Formats: sequence, structure tokens, C-alpha cells
Amino acid sequence: MKKIIEIVRTDWINIIKTPVAAFLIVALMVLPSLYAWFNLKASWDPYSNTSDIAIAVTNADQGTEVRGNGLNIGDQIIENLEDNDALGWTFVSKKDADQGVKHGEYYASIYIPTDFSKKIATLLEDEQIRPVIEYSVNEKINAIAPKMTSTGASTIVKQTSESFVEQVSQAVLTGFNEIGIELEKELPTIRNIENKVFALEERLPDIEALGNKAITLEEKLPEINKQAEKVIELQEVMPEIMDAADSVVRLNEKMPQIEKVGEGIVTLQDKMPEIKQLADTIIDVDKNFAKIEELVANTLQDIRKAQDVVDKAQDALPEMKEIAENNEAFAKAISDYLENNSGALDTVNPVLKQNILLYQQTASAVHQFAVQLDHNELTTSEIEKAIPQLLSNLKSSISSIDQSIQLLEILNQQTSNNDIEKTFSDLQALQVSFQSEQDMLTKMENNILNITDSQTERLIAVSDQAVNQANTLVTDYDQTTSPAIDEGIGHIEESAANASDNLQQAQEALSKVEVILKNTEESLNYGEKRIKELQERLPEIGNKIHQTAITINEKLDDVESGVNQAVRFYQNQFPKIKEQMQRAASFVEKDLPEATKEVDKVADFINNRLPSLEKSVHKIADIIQNDLPGLEDTVRHTADQIRQFEGNHNLEDIIQLLKNDIEQESDFLANPIELSENKVFPIPNYGSANSPFYTTLSLWVGALLLISLLTVDVHNREDIYKHHHVYFGRGLTFASIGLMQALIVTLGDLFILDAYVKEPVWFVLFAIFIGMVFISIVYTLVSVFGNVGKGLAIILLVLQLSGSGGTFPIQVAPSFFQTINPFLPFTYAISLLREAVGGMVIEIVVRDILVLFSFMIVAILFAILLKKPLDAQIRKVSEQAKKSGLIH
Repeated sequence: MKKIIEIVRTDWINIIKTPVAAFLIVALMVLPSLYAWFNLKASWDPYSNTSDIAIAVTNADQGTEVRGNGLNIGDQIIENLEDNDALGWTFVSKKDADQGVKHGEYYASIYIPTDFSKKIATLLEDEQIRPVIEYSVNEKINAIAPKMTSTGASTIVKQTSESFVEQVSQAVLTGFNEIGIELEKELPTIRNIENKVFALEERLPDIEALGNKAITLEEKLPEINKQAEKVIELQEVMPEIMDAADSVVRLNEKMPQIEKVGEGIVTLQDKMPEIKQLADTIIDVDKNFAKIEELVANTLQDIRKAQDVVDKAQDALPEMKEIAENNEAFAKAISDYLENNSGALDTVNPVLKQNILLYQQTASAVHQFAVQLDHNELTTSEIEKAIPQLLSNLKSSISSIDQSIQLLEILNQQTSNNDIEKTFSDLQALQVSFQSEQDMLTKMENNILNITDSQTERLIAVSDQAVNQANTLVTDYDQTTSPAIDEGIGHIEESAANASDNLQQAQEALSKVEVILKNTEESLNYGEKRIKELQERLPEIGNKIHQTAITINEKLDDVESGVNQAVRFYQNQFPKIKEQMQRAASFVEKDLPEATKEVDKVADFINNRLPSLEKSVHKIADIIQNDLPGLEDTVRHTADQIRQFEGNHNLEDIIQLLKNDIEQESDFLANPIELSENKVFPIPNYGSANSPFYTTLSLWVGALLLISLLTVDVHNREDIYKHHHVYFGRGLTFASIGLMQALIVTLGDLFILDAYVKEPVWFVLFAIFIGMVFISIVYTLVSVFGNVGKGLAIILLVLQLSGSGGTFPIQVAPSFFQTINPFLPFTYAISLLREAVGGMVIEIVVRDILVLFSFMIVAILFAILLKKPLDAQIRKVSEQAKKSGLIH
């Protein structure tokens, strides 16, 4: 911790002492804010300035007559537009309008044709013709303007339709009203009382009984409210209860797996002596690795000696062929040849065994790669490096198996030995497995970024089969294969030695010897190549073994202690916990859903109906106690008057049909539906609504500027600091600058732009938190991957611009962006700032904070796990990039 603080303190001392560095750091703090402020100010309230959007309007309507009255709807539209400043209405000729739209002087044009009013008047005729307003728009000028102008044109059509309906309905209702004017004196009494009085008279006894109950209920209201508050409190915590309940069920479902893990830990405890023995073996190997290197070098030297022996034997073959026509001389010559070159044939058996061991190594390497691929232990760059090497080994092994099979065929012809035939068959089966692996690895190499689970599973199955086949060949070699090969070679030597009377037999023996020597030479070449490859990799292998030995010395005791603790927990506490979890899960699955429904029903009643019910109870109780006696007399007297009036006059239907408010009802017919807008979280302007997006974007841009101008490494760190010291020390420097970036941009939003923010303090705190998350992600990428990390950070920025739903709703984006949306930091950062701007919903705030915190934790763990293992390789890549003279 002291070294981490020392790095941070040194960084800030150097910044303060260096004016240029201090200036750059201040610039890095301010520049991201400018990016956000300029974008927000430019789009602060675009919809309040639409009066400058020019729209050409041409009225060619000639009007018409309707029952002797003139009608010109086009003129009425023009009058309305002259008083309308929502858009820049410009009244021009049709020619000027068309020319202006085409050349971009006007965004759109509206043309009212000559017969517009005439077609509207067809409403009074047998056949109606719908009038048309021609709307033209130049969509290439701007992406948004056509939407605004289209809304304006639709508004004209809507207003015209409403005006026409209102005028027609007003004329009709005026006629009806004149017919019913004689009934005006009686209308107020009939409207306000008649339909309710009789029903009220009939229900007076019920009202009185209900009133008594209301008085009793009023007395119990305090107790009811007290219980209601408890129900509301319970409902508020129900989501947390349900989340916890779901966790209980999921945990109970995982109990068998947890139990298996516990059993595995017990087994692991039993195996600890063997693990310790294996650890000791690794340490011994590390100590004696120099002997292994010496052994490999000696093996390579032995192979070369064997090559010399085989080459010598092959060099003597042409001379043997020259005397092949002389039976007696050839027989003696081949006998001498075999005696002088017996060492060449003696190499066949060990060379074949060596090759089978190399086949086993190839099979194990492919299987290890497949398992690592299945466990997601390899990066893309590691896969790209491993596959070509495996393909090269498979190719050479397949070719070598061909030579080994050919050799066994010759030997089998001499002995017809079942052991050689079995080895022959096993080699063929192994070759088929290698060919299958070769095909699968080639497909993976051609599409490394899209390796599927099915490909990996298939490779594991085939490689496991190849390992078993190779192990069988190795196991059987010394007991069965080796004696059979010696027997076959002995038969060839014997056949050649006894061929003095048979020239053809001697020549055949010589031909077989020639093939054997050729196959042996190629097998030696294969073995030399593989041993050389092993020799080249020995330093890397030795380093890994050494690191493993160090880790074993440091960690094995801690691991053993942890295993022992886990076993004690599994054997003592786990059975009780398992039983408790089963009981809890049973309750959650059987009883909790119904209980939740009942709580919701009661809470809904309390929230929505209880307040009005309480008011009603008070009102009813007050009426019952004070007004009910006089009200009963009034109701009965009024009912008698209504019955007397209806006995003399039958006016009810006529009054309801004829008497009306002409202006109100004609307006109702033109606008029957009224929209009641309820802004749940009101934000007064477009710029304030966009501040979460641009503030989030500026914080990421700020992080990119930091990693572009500042280095993530500490000079001379190999002498003083370890990797984690550098990562956390320099990371805290970056974080402190990022904190200032967040403070500047949010305070500027609030006090420079005067952006609307419901919760300004939380807005600033959330931005600081988001800045820390972004710094941790971007800094980790560059700290671990160097310049490649910078590219990854930029790629993340590009994906998040479209995939976070910052401007348009994510539901209107292509499916790819909808898919990646939940996995992007921007998604939760923008959502969190929106909660502060518009008004916070605690559940959303908690979710966003937890997810963003998870991103930060993952980034830090990623760096802790990979920075040290990848450091050397990343530095090597960086040095190679610097050689270009273009990349720093």
C-alpha cells in the first residue's frame, strides 16, 4: 500500500513541478466538459425555434355557394396560418413554391387546390367527394425538418376538419334549439332533479341504515388507518422479499451441485498427500531441469548419430545393386553389407518407439488445447498462436505415421505376426483421428472469432480418443510391438543371408532393406524436427515450471488450510443449512405467491380507494347527523311536485332531444375527445433531457483522452514496483483526474448551462461514480493490452453510442444493438443520471449502481489476473510497434 501511495504522490509532485504537465492535466480535466456543453447548448430547445422553418403556402381555392351563402375554406385556412407562428408560413404562388422547395429555399409547400371548398360542400349532396390538400417536402435538406413540417401539414388538415364539423353541427343544433325554446323555464328543474329524486326517495330507508353504519365505521377509522400503514410498509418491501425468495429457491435448486462440490472438497482433502507429492515432484523437476535439457540435447545427438549410420547404409546400396546380376557375388556382398551395416537396422526399433512417443505428445497437446478452449482459458491471440503449431505437428505426425505403417507392412510380410498387425491397425486408427483433428482445427483457424461450443465438444471427443489410442500404442510397444519388429528384421537379415542359391530372393531382401532404411531415415528426420522444436521450447517450459514451483512453495499451505476449513464446514454446518433451505424453498414455492397476491390486493385498495372511502364516510356521517332529517322532507316534497308536473306535461323526451348548448355541443362534435397529459417526470427542455447522454459520453471521452496523453506505466518499475503497485498507483492518479472531469462537467451543466436537474447533489455524485467506473475500464484495457487496449476502448465507445439508447429508444434500433444493450456500461450510466435529472426511482438507481460497480470490479479483477502474465508479451508487441516510427 505504501508503494501505491508513493506512486500517486510522485505523480502529483511531478505534475505540480512541471508547468507544461500541469497545464495539460488541467486541459484534460476541462476538455471533456467542453464536448458535453457545446453539444447540449446546440440542441438546448430546438422545438421552440420552429417559426424559422420556412414552409410555402399557396391558396388557389375559388370558393363555392352553399344554399345561397358563400363559402371559402381556403381563405379561412390562410387566416388561421397568419396567426400561427408554430412554423414559418410563407404565402407565395404555386410556381414560387415549387421552385423554392426544389432549391431548398423552403423545407416544404402546401397547396390548396381551386375546388377545395366545392368538394367540401358535397357533404350536403348524395355523393361526397373528399377534398385534398397537396403537401410537398424536400427530404434531402435535413433529417428532422420533414417530420416537423409533416406535423404542421397534418395540423392544418385537422383544424380544417374540426372547423367544418363545428360549423355544420352548430347550424343543425341551432335549429333544434329553436324548436325547444318554449320549454326553457322548466328545463333547469327537470335537468338537475327529476332523474335522481325518485330513486333517492325509494332509497331513503337504506340511506338511513347506511348512515348508521357509516357513523360506526367513522369511529373505527383511526384503527383501520394504522393497520393500513403496516400493509403499505409490507408491500413496499415485497420486491426485496420476492428477490430474496427467488434467491432461496435458486440456491435450493443448486443444493445437489453444492453437495457434490462438498463431496469433491472431501475427496480433495483425501488426495492432499498425493497433491503434495506431485508438488514435490514439480519442485524436483524445477531443480533438475538442467538435466532434462541435457537429456534432450543428448537425444538429439543420438538421433543425428543414427542418421549417420542410416546414411552410411544407404550410401552402400548402389554398389549392392551393381553386383545384383552375379548370384554368388551378390549373395556374399549382401551378407557382408548386412554385417557391416547392422547398426542401421538396429535403429529401426528405437526410432519407431520414439515416433510413437511423439505421436502421444501430439495427441496430448491437441487434447489440452481443446480442454482449455472449452473452459474459456485462452485469449484470441493465444488461439491464433496455438492452432498453426498444432496443425504443423498434426501434419508431420500424419506423414510420419504413413512411413511407420509402410515399415510395419514390410516387417509383417516377413513374420505375419498378430502383434505387428495390431500395431498397424492402431496406427491407422490414430492417423484417422489426427486427420479429423486437422480438419476441425483448420475450420477453427478460418473462423477464430466464431468457434462454436459444438466444434469444441467434437474436438474434445476426438482428441480424447486420439490420446487413448496413442497411450495404447505406447503401453503395448515394449511388450509386443518391439519383439515383433526385432523378429521381422531378423527374418529379413536371415532371408538375405540364406539367399545364395536364390538371386531373386536376395534382391527382394535388398529391396526391403532399402525401404526400411528410407522409412527409418524419414522417421529420424521427423524425430529430429520434433526434438528440435522441444529443445527450442525448453526455456519457456522451464520458466513455467519454475513459476509453478514458486507458486507451490508460496500457496500450497494456504490451499491445504482452506480445504480443511471447507471440509469442516461441509461436514458440520452444511447439513443444517441444507434442511433450512429446503423448508424455506417449500414455503416460497407453495405459500408465498398467494400471500403476495393478497398483500397486493389489500395495498391497492388502501392506496386507491381507502382515502376516498374515508372522505365519504366522514361526509356521510356528517350528513346523517346534521342534514338527513331535513333532506328526507325535501326529497319527498320534490318527488310529489315532479309526479304532478309529469301528469300534466309529457316533455321529458322533447327536452332531452331539443334543448342544448349550441357552442359547447358543436365544439364537442368537432373535438369529442380531450387528451389529458400527465408528465410523470417532467423535464422542461430538450437540452436538460439530453444532459445524461452527453455527460456520460464526455466522461468516456475524458478517459480516452487520459490514456491517449498519459502513460499507464511507471518508469524503472522493475527495480522498485511490482505489477499491482503500478496498476493501482497509476490508476489512482487517473481516477483523481477523472474525478475532477466529472465535477467540472456536472457543475458546468448545473451552473453554466442552467440545466434542469431534480436531484443536483445526486447528479454530481452519480457522475463521479460513473467517471470512476469508466476510468477503471479504459485504464485496465490499456494497462493490460497496451495500444491494443486503446483500440478496444474506442471500439467500446463506438458500440455504446448506438447501443446504449442514449438518444433514440433502444427498441427502434437494429436487433444487434438491442442484443448488446444490457451489456454496455453506457446503458446503466445514462439511466442512473436520468434518475437524478427527472426524479429517482430507488429500485432503478440501485440496479444501475450495482451493475456499474460490477463492471468496475470485473475490470480490476481482470487486471489483477492478467496484467502480470501478459506484461512481457504486450511489451514485446509494443516494442515491435515502436519500430515502425509511427506508434508510441
